[in-house]
Amino acid sequence: LVGDAAKCKWISDLLLDNCGVYVQPINYPTVPKKTERLRITPTPLHSDADIAHLVEALHSLWSRCALARMVA
Repeated sequence: LVGDAAKCKWISDLLLDNCGVYVQPINYPTVPKKTERLRITPTPLHSDADIAHLVEALHSLWSRCALARMVA
């Protein structure tokens, strides 16, 4: 959950441009405003290294964007 449409799109763009990771931003009207999020779709073809790369990239960007970390 990102909670901000502009940041959601920005993070998605940075993931693709800087990390080579495609993640879809999900914004209004698909979800209510202030509940914008990233859609992460792992497949059996993603390795443990791919997942670790995504986690590290998200960790870095979450800190850079000053977003709260939530536990599911």
